[in-house]
Amino acid sequence: MPEESKISKAQQKAVHKYVKNNYDRLELTVPKGQKDIIKAAAENAGESLNTYVRNAINQRMERDASNPQF
Repeated sequence: MPEESKISKAQQKAVHKYVKNNYDRLELTVPKGQKDIIKAAAENAGESLNTYVRNAINQRMERDASNPQF
């Protein structure tokens, strides 16, 4: 007997619709093995992989904005 999902199909559909309407998706490609290194760094920082990458991007953008290269 298959294990039943704790989330109903209607709930899954509602979450998917919310994410689609409120978030943009971004695909990131890294060299083989790099994902595991980044994931370990995120875990060491107590963050999810997504949060870790988002924070790194935001920090870089803030740094670049405060130190214009042109």
